[in-house]
Amino acid sequence: MQTIYHDFVIDVPREMVFKAISTPEGLNNWWTFRCKGTPGLNEKYNLYFAEEYDWFATVSKFEENEVIEFSMTDAMDEWLPTQFGFILKKENTDHTYIQFYHKNWKEVSQEFRIASYCWANLLRQLKQYLEKGIITPFEERN
Repeated sequence: MQTIYHDFVIDVPREMVFKAISTPEGLNNWWTFRCKGTPGLNEKYNLYFAEEYDWFATVSKFEENEVIEFSMTDAMDEWLPTQFGFILKKENTDHTYIQFYHKNWKEVSQEFRIASYCWANLLRQLKQYLEKGIITPFEERN
């Protein structure tokens, strides 16, 4: 199985990062078009991007302000049965070190490579959103 990794620092407190990666409001500001779900272990999320990308995931790991992992339950075939998650480490009161992963890809396919590139861009948008308040319109995200 293959894994995508991205590590980076965001210059805001860990609690702000966790809210942006675990709540529908936060996710909508940098990733999804429309998201529904409640942060918590075993909770279900609807990750809606477009009619043909109306996906679902379950929270498989959850430690408030430290870890969240989503297990994909309904998505395009290559995303099943992958999991993606965030591990947050407090650098100091105003800096958060993030370890992002997207694991259990069956192979290094074209979709794996596209997803890795897209995650890098989206995580940069997460950083811009939290540090500068910039919300990239959904149509301009990739």
